[in-house]
Amino acid sequence: MVTAPGGTRGIKRGNVQPERSAKGSIPALRQLLLLRHAKSLWDDPKLSDHARPLNARGRASARSMRAAMHELGLSPDLVLVSSARRTLQTLESLLPWDDAPLIEPMDALYLASASAMLDVLHDVAETVRSVLLIGHNPGLHELAMTLVGAQAYAQATGADVEMLARLAEGYPTGALAEFSLTGPWGTLGEGGGRMLRFLAPRDLPDGR
Repeated sequence: MVTAPGGTRGIKRGNVQPERSAKGSIPALRQLLLLRHAKSLWDDPKLSDHARPLNARGRASARSMRAAMHELGLSPDLVLVSSARRTLQTLESLLPWDDAPLIEPMDALYLASASAMLDVLHDVAETVRSVLLIGHNPGLHELAMTLVGAQAYAQATGADVEMLARLAEGYPTGALAEFSLTGPWGTLGEGGGRMLRFLAPRDLPDGR
């Protein structure tokens, strides 16, 4: 069993560029899941920001998100996760999946900007179908807004209007956005994703 940075156990290290598709085939559609870490503890001034753990509410909401992801069939091939303790503990609450993903804790994702996260995603192998990225605000919110793009807001109709409005308002702790991507990882950028769902803890049973 691997001990990941920040003292979180049970996380298997992988590589940013795994070959996961059958016979190395390139998927026509790719999936990107953006998850902000769950609520963390602030009441210990001796801890560095990097070392802050989840609080009880955060652990509960992460478990609720795990149940929702399993019900929706959201099972990534690759998990890219900030090396902070709170992001690693959020991931630990999501495990296990039926098909174990490759997992890469990354210092580069700690408090990363949207552009830094895009740089990481650009290095994902094109044979990877689904990526879960677990990170921090404000960068994660900025990345989601960038992927949606201004044109999507102008053209949105029906339920998409409410979903996109919720995203524009903010990216709560523990929230998950699912994107469908038609282009390659290497050129992912503004307007490159269609957001299919946006789930916050308050949307889930016991998510709080």
